[in-house]
Amino acid sequence: MRTTTTLLALLVSTSATATELVYTPVNPSFGGSPLNGAWLLGSAQAQNDFKDPDALDRSSLTGTSALDRFTSQLESRLLSELLTDPNTGTLTTDDFIVNIINDSGHLTVQITDRLTGEVSEIIVNGLDVQ
Repeated sequence: MRTTTTLLALLVSTSATATELVYTPVNPSFGGSPLNGAWLLGSAQAQNDFKDPDALDRSSLTGTSALDRFTSQLESRLLSELLTDPNTGTLTTDDFIVNIINDSGHLTVQITDRLTGEVSEIIVNGLDVQ
């Protein structure tokens, strides 16, 4: 009986609890939680150092310089003054030659592309300009 009691005491005192190991995948493509998808994608993109050779160069999209903006505004102002002035005049830019002819109310604007030589003409009749 003593042996049985000792054996019973030994079993009770050394009883261990164990559960089975269950693998749960992290990647949603393999059965993991769909909430892990954004984290996995962000992690992969942070590690990616490949540069697409066909992608746009964002450094070239910084905009125009102050000098380019000033030149554009000045050309616009001069063209506006030429159109409102009853006299004729010519404005030459890097890209175009604008020739304005006012013949007593018949306004003709000739625009010549300096690169191709193509000429566009705008004719406005019935202006009340002296």
